[in-house]
Amino acid sequence: MSAMEKLCLGIELGSTRIKAVAVDGQHTPVSSGDYIWASSYENGVWTYSLDEVWKGLKATLSGVEHREAVCAMGVSAMMHGYLAFDKDWNLLTPFRTWQNTITGQAAAELTALFGFNIPQRWSIAHLYQAILNEEPHVPQIAHITTLAGYVHYMLTGVNAVGVGEASGMFPINSETLDYDGEMMEKFNGLVKSRDLPWTLANVLPRVLPAGADAGALTERGTALLDNLLTPGIPFAPAEGDAGTGMAATNAVAPRRGNVSAGTSIFSMVVLEKPLSKVYEEIDLVTTPAGAPVAMVHCNNCTTDTNAWVGVLRETAELFGAAPPADELFTRLYQKSLDGNPDCGGVTVCNYLAGEGVTHMDAGRPLVVRMPESRFTLANFFRAQLYSTLVTLKIGMDILAAEGVAIDSLTGHGGLFKTPMVGQTYMAAACNAPVTCMETAGEGGPYGMALLAAYRAWRAEGETLEDYLACRVFADVSAATVQPDKETVAGFDAYMERYKALLDVERKAVEVL
Repeated sequence: MSAMEKLCLGIELGSTRIKAVAVDGQHTPVSSGDYIWASSYENGVWTYSLDEVWKGLKATLSGVEHREAVCAMGVSAMMHGYLAFDKDWNLLTPFRTWQNTITGQAAAELTALFGFNIPQRWSIAHLYQAILNEEPHVPQIAHITTLAGYVHYMLTGVNAVGVGEASGMFPINSETLDYDGEMMEKFNGLVKSRDLPWTLANVLPRVLPAGADAGALTERGTALLDNLLTPGIPFAPAEGDAGTGMAATNAVAPRRGNVSAGTSIFSMVVLEKPLSKVYEEIDLVTTPAGAPVAMVHCNNCTTDTNAWVGVLRETAELFGAAPPADELFTRLYQKSLDGNPDCGGVTVCNYLAGEGVTHMDAGRPLVVRMPESRFTLANFFRAQLYSTLVTLKIGMDILAAEGVAIDSLTGHGGLFKTPMVGQTYMAAACNAPVTCMETAGEGGPYGMALLAAYRAWRAEGETLEDYLACRVFADVSAATVQPDKETVAGFDAYMERYKALLDVERKAVEVL
């Protein structure tokens, strides 16, 4: 790298990894670092320690080379959830992540009040549920934010989030690029009798579109990072993993969509027109520039698969083998291609957490087969990978019935890291071509780095859509997989068994 070349840095605090990616002037990833972490289940709540946030960020940044060349940066994280602080930014209750399904009453009441789907994981659902529960911290609230918003504030002193991130906290008006004022008034009216010492506008972070000035790294922020970065670095608005995924896949224009698949899985499709009605399975969020997006979000994707890979690794170790993790995943993914199109009758329910799309508040992973099923490694692992996609397909089928047009669907995240495998199954699930770029495995931190580049290097008046299409992805090599009829038929057969298995899953949650 030239000593004079500048870099843009993207950081993302994902569900299983904190990762940083630096890109050069050609938007090519040149360095990265990461830190492995995991949520914990404490007192009925999925959470992460904020102390580990800072430990993980420092470990991640330590792996990034040429940090002195960073000229712009941004922070992203898993969307939604609930971080409540008092006026001095003291945490009032442990972080409640997107994985929690403990806000059913609040989500249902707000959806009815707004005429707009409010999923359980949204920040406003968590806030209202805390009010309904009469939790003692509620009167002390001065700030509600997300994980990305919290880290951004601590590093810059600016209490603001990107519009895409904000759209997972409270509904957004895409015309004003701000929270929906009418719905905000309805909420304030709903809680008026509670005599709270704050209104919603007072406690939510400001909303900023992509490219906006979102502050700069402060001396205090530098100290929190053990001086691994230089004070004064400009920041892009903090975004969620949905928005960074859209940026990473050039999916911010109408009729374009992407699928992000890792611990959770979600699709994002930029809309040309509003949906005809409210669907509990479909979230309405925005791109980082504020355009309306239909989102199908599923809590469960590769977590159960990862656990099985761990068991298989232990088995190999009994024989003195110690396959590298990446190679083990790659070989198992590739082995699944040898399975039958319908997985030989083997069916897996991968629900470890609750699942909003299928209306489950908890999960119990299951593997089921009939006496005549062909239970082989290939069929078992293919069933595992099919199970990561089935719940998403339920929501995607709703969009198809609505007539939502998708010209291109791009995959990214861990499920697509092994070439052709997850991509082939996704094409079968959606019965549509699926494209993966060379950066498919980079995902969110790469997308955040691109948003930082847009903040630093865009021309006056240049839209995010044009910047990505013309300056980032114009010459990027990509591979597209068309749906195969036999695999489509096999996936459809698997899906029918899976839907039937959900009755067993509900009973398992009830009795186990």
